[in-house]
Amino acid sequence: MSSVTPVRRRAATRGRAGLAGYLFVSGYAILLLAFGIFPTVYAFFLALTNDRGQFTGLNQFIKVAQDYRFAPAFLNISLYLVMWLLSVVVLTVVVAIVLRSRMRPRLSAIFRFLYYLPGALAGVASVLVWLFMLDPAVSPVSWLLRSLGFADFAAVLSPGDLPVILVLIAFWTGAGGWIVVMYGALNNIPDEVLEAARTDGAGPWKTAWHIQIPMIRKWIAYMAILAFAGGTQLFVEPQMLQTASLGRVSPTWSPNQLAYVFAFQHGDFNGAAAISIFLLALGLICAALLVTRSDLFKVDES
Repeated sequence: MSSVTPVRRRAATRGRAGLAGYLFVSGYAILLLAFGIFPTVYAFFLALTNDRGQFTGLNQFIKVAQDYRFAPAFLNISLYLVMWLLSVVVLTVVVAIVLRSRMRPRLSAIFRFLYYLPGALAGVASVLVWLFMLDPAVSPVSWLLRSLGFADFAAVLSPGDLPVILVLIAFWTGAGGWIVVMYGALNNIPDEVLEAARTDGAGPWKTAWHIQIPMIRKWIAYMAILAFAGGTQLFVEPQMLQTASLGRVSPTWSPNQLAYVFAFQHGDFNGAAAISIFLLALGLICAALLVTRSDLFKVDES
């Protein structure tokens, strides 16, 4: 009898712990179903039907793909994504390594805090700050803008320069948080491993290239997946720039803007859903490639 009681107690404890886990996860699961799974399923339904609910197959996808604004919008977002991913992956990892390996802890903490501050601004607020900074008439760095050949605000917002401007805004707003994440990932590397590399004569950059970066590759892949997914959803920044430029920037510069025009200017929610499915497929393909190449979900055997 005495041996049965502890077993029952352990089973009851595990049961309560399991119930508590389900309760903690239930809130997220409900929100995921309500604002993630259900809208995605509904988007597929709209993309495969017409405005009367009749099944049309791939007609909506063909229609939006043949629209004269479709290819430029996806070309713009592709150029932006290449520049954004290169900058956020390379620069955040380099900065995190410098903060972790080449700075004293207190000074490193100050810099991490300063890098993270811009992330406290919402998307619209960050764009407004940059609109102020990029206007040669009021910018505190107007001398720099004029020296680069930008005499007025219209010259700054030329379509050819827009990807660079959007990458600057995105990096200024989002890179600080990823620097903190990469710094935390570097902290998980045992000091004994780094000390062994130094003993073998490896310098700081050789240690970073051959030890630190390979050991945090899963974190880098995770960052790239989320940065890519966020980049494909670009809407607020080009929309604000389009309004500020008084039409100089195209209102369908990004695919999300094009979907907005289809839905709320043309009343074509089925076409807008088809564009959203194109973006979803693009994000899933990129995520699948990064996951398989980086072994993101592979469990390390101890």
